[in-house]
Amino acid sequence: MPRAPFASDPAASRGREFTEEREGARGPRSEFQRDRDRIVHSIAFRRLRSKTQVFVAPDGDHYRTRLTHSLEVAQIGRVLARELGLDEDLTEALCLGHDIGHPPFGHAGEEALEQAMADAGGYDHNAHGLRTLARLESPYCDHDGLNLTWETLEGLAKHNGPVVAPNWALTEIDSAFPLDLSSWPSLEAQVAAISDDIAYDNHDIDDGLRAGFLDLDDLLALDWLADQWRSVERRFPHAPRDRQLRELVRSQIGLMVNDVLTHTREQVKDIASVAEVRGADRQLAGFSPTMKAQERELKRFMYDRLYYHDEQIATAERARDVIARLFVAYRQDPTKLPDEWLSTQPEDEPRRSRHIADFIAGMTDRYAIDQCRRIYGRAPEGLSNV
Repeated sequence: MPRAPFASDPAASRGREFTEEREGARGPRSEFQRDRDRIVHSIAFRRLRSKTQVFVAPDGDHYRTRLTHSLEVAQIGRVLARELGLDEDLTEALCLGHDIGHPPFGHAGEEALEQAMADAGGYDHNAHGLRTLARLESPYCDHDGLNLTWETLEGLAKHNGPVVAPNWALTEIDSAFPLDLSSWPSLEAQVAAISDDIAYDNHDIDDGLRAGFLDLDDLLALDWLADQWRSVERRFPHAPRDRQLRELVRSQIGLMVNDVLTHTREQVKDIASVAEVRGADRQLAGFSPTMKAQERELKRFMYDRLYYHDEQIATAERARDVIARLFVAYRQDPTKLPDEWLSTQPEDEPRRSRHIADFIAGMTDRYAIDQCRRIYGRAPEGLSNV
């Protein structure tokens, strides 16, 4: 499909924070393709394979992690971007990088770090994702960070909309390389955000059913989802139940994707440039009002039945305890840090606490558990509930 007038153009990128002068060509790639590839090849991206999506340190091989979730978000994002005439490479880079800042144990780990960092500026996974990609992940000899384009950093910073009150981590990046935080981001970033919603809304249902935390009869209390289920049963009356359930998830994703395409096309029909996208006073890519209301209803259901399930809450509390213990241990005795982190440990606050948080945030679930066991002689039992 031809590039839409409101699509981001890699040839017109605002550039990178650091000037790059490299000998020889590294393939015929656009600037946004390079960004995507840098994220894919990063250590931080690889660590997502062992970070919590819904279930902490799952024993089963079929449950999603932050890595598989990010890949699924990218698949949905590419479809939307292609159909809307947007830049697929920028969209994919944003989808793949959107969860890089998550610490071990997902939101439970984030809550623990936020509390531990209360006197040092707090912690926010989205801002930490920017910090990781722009400063901490440093494979190059001539600058810190991956040196991603302005458009990729802007999209990661603002994919959920304008940032009114950036925390210290995002403020540091913005001060060095201003990202126009008060405006709306590109349509590619907006598509990445809605792709995230579509992916976890539906794939968390899949994982919840697999784990036995969700029951189909409870799901069918949602009228619009029940309609999809009845359609699946009519089309495939003799299929095994597990295949019918997977068809239900696919149908839901298709329903949401088509809704986003229809609604977004209507919203952008008078938009003639990327500048007009950023200057708009509203989100342009997203669900229709009807689907938005249904999606909110689904989220309430998922929080009630899955995310706040008694077993999930108990596991999350044990996970928070691991992160809190690790922060205290490294804060009281920095020699417990690995040599490469100890050698760069600042002496002054709040930089010292932020350095410790950087280390902990980069851990996988299993590494955090192992470190807790190494330091304290044991780790809380029951850190995997599936």
